[in-house]
Amino acid sequence: MNSAVKKIGGILLATAGVLYPVLVFVLLVVFKAPVRILSLCVMALALVFFLAASGDASKGKDGKPRLNHKNLISSLFFLSVGILCFATNSALFLKLYPLAVCGTFLFVFGMSVFSPPNIIFRFATLQDKTILSSPYKKRVERYCLKVTLVWCAFFVLNGAAAVWTAFFASERVWAFYNGGVSYIIMGLIFAIEFIIRIKVNKKMNDYFPITQFKADSRKDDFVLCYDDVWSKGVYKTWLDFLTDTAKMRKIVQSKNSEEFILHCNDYWLFLVTFAALLQCKKQVMLTANITPEFIKEMRKPSFEFFTDAENVPDSLFIPDALAKAPQVSEEEIRTTPKINADETRIHMFTSGSTGKPKDVIQRMTEFNQDNAFVFGKWGDEFKKRKLVATVSQHHIYGFLFTIALPFAAGIPFRRKRIEFPNEFEKLSDTSYMIIAVPAFLKRTNEVEEKLPLNEPFIFTSGGVLLPEVAKKTNEVFGFWPVEVYGSTETSGIAYRQSKNGLEWTPFDNAKIWKNEDGCLVIKSPYIKDPAGFATADLVDIHSDGRFILKGRADSIVKIEEKRVSLTEVENRLLQSGLVRDVCVVAMNDRRQYLAAAIQFNDKGKEKFDGMKKFDVNKFFHDYLMDFFENVVIPKKWRFLDAIPSDLQGKHKKLEIQALFAKEE
Repeated sequence: MNSAVKKIGGILLATAGVLYPVLVFVLLVVFKAPVRILSLCVMALALVFFLAASGDASKGKDGKPRLNHKNLISSLFFLSVGILCFATNSALFLKLYPLAVCGTFLFVFGMSVFSPPNIIFRFATLQDKTILSSPYKKRVERYCLKVTLVWCAFFVLNGAAAVWTAFFASERVWAFYNGGVSYIIMGLIFAIEFIIRIKVNKKMNDYFPITQFKADSRKDDFVLCYDDVWSKGVYKTWLDFLTDTAKMRKIVQSKNSEEFILHCNDYWLFLVTFAALLQCKKQVMLTANITPEFIKEMRKPSFEFFTDAENVPDSLFIPDALAKAPQVSEEEIRTTPKINADETRIHMFTSGSTGKPKDVIQRMTEFNQDNAFVFGKWGDEFKKRKLVATVSQHHIYGFLFTIALPFAAGIPFRRKRIEFPNEFEKLSDTSYMIIAVPAFLKRTNEVEEKLPLNEPFIFTSGGVLLPEVAKKTNEVFGFWPVEVYGSTETSGIAYRQSKNGLEWTPFDNAKIWKNEDGCLVIKSPYIKDPAGFATADLVDIHSDGRFILKGRADSIVKIEEKRVSLTEVENRLLQSGLVRDVCVVAMNDRRQYLAAAIQFNDKGKEKFDGMKKFDVNKFFHDYLMDFFENVVIPKKWRFLDAIPSDLQGKHKKLEIQALFAKEE
């Protein structure tokens, strides 16, 4: 009962506030009530607000009642107006109420512009909490800022009109404007904004993750994928996707298995097969490595193996399967079985610190959240461009940036991966978003002087991008790469552009700290463990929240009781100016020691041309003596044309260790 009385009282007070100019006009002009009588009525209204403030009092943390500040301020305002009107016997102060209200709103709205988020965005997120996790959060916030500025402009102009009518116009004109015209203008602003908002929402409602799309999510002729370069016009459309996915569903359903290994270098075939597997509620094992021994290790008798690689034993060759698949009906094409993102199981294999495959099970739930965040931050850049990639979609970075995100956002992607640096030379017909790894950027920088690209945007991840490589990339491509730091277990953690420094900026939705071992710990929506995930990356965290990576804890080894960082040894060798790439590994046969595999740059090749290997070994030994004790300097050396690396540019440590296991 008490809450009902409060609610009715609140409605009456709000109504009185809205109708204030009309009430003043009726009493002052129509009934010609004396000003002092009106002032007493205003003071009575002040008492009502004060009682309302007392009635709404809630207890604070100390147990004492807290007054409703809004009603208390209103009470003080009306009390002041009543006293001034009574003392001066002038109606002027009665007519300043609209100005006070307008000034208050201008202050609140204006302050939110300088102390974001703006007030309209706050109202929007209170009404729809999904905005905060939406890929269009930034766009919504920018739109709300524009609306906030429109209201600020209205309050300024309306306040000026309120001043003029109060000081220079009759009571009739004052009441007509402040009790009628101003409300009509506000109503028009609301109506116009509502119409604009509907149009803006239509433009924003075009983000459909793999787990949420329907047959009518896009028009049939919408282009999802293209061959070679965009201008050639060789496209795969939305209708092609629905058709091929329907065919693949039939193929999957014909197999008596719940687990499927998927390997596809063709992004298009990967997409339709992956989507069909999820629609059929199958577990998916993604692998870029299809060597017989690796497949033997991961495969169970019940597993099916789908691939676009030819002549792979005991596998289904996807191109042939699609070509020979029976025609599907219109009903089958338009059928899109629901995918429960929480129930998906996607196996990804990461080499970790040992080089041996580690199975990490993921869900589309976290992948969708990751993509939504990335698109929310860089969505405008994606929307301006077509997408090309040099990375494998079988790893988390490649999957998120080359399959999941472009599909959800409707960004046309190139069907085949760029495999050779000179392929970039053809990308001058439109603007491209380039998804790359550091190793490929480095290779391209070595063979290209200046590429004819049109406003490219580059993401890179999966390895360390040295500052000099980033600088050279800007000279060759015309853009400083945006580096993304993360892992299969954590997804995205932070980003940087090394032109602004080597510090990493954590993503807005990530919390980081350093544990007692000096390693980075990350907590984010993509990590299911509420305690977070402890990485093996050593860090220094700055007071502003950014951090510097110092190498990996698992790169710290003991050689005859001496602690040494493999990363530090590698960095010192790179600093010699003679080395293009290097990998230092710990060996443990008859004794434990370090071994180094080195690839020379042009300067190194020139310097050591014709020199005996013993002398080259001695040069680097003597060079490292300036930084380390003799006991920890590598005892074995290999000088290679290329250091064994995977598609992500990560060194294959087991293969490198195998090089040193052989007799020299």
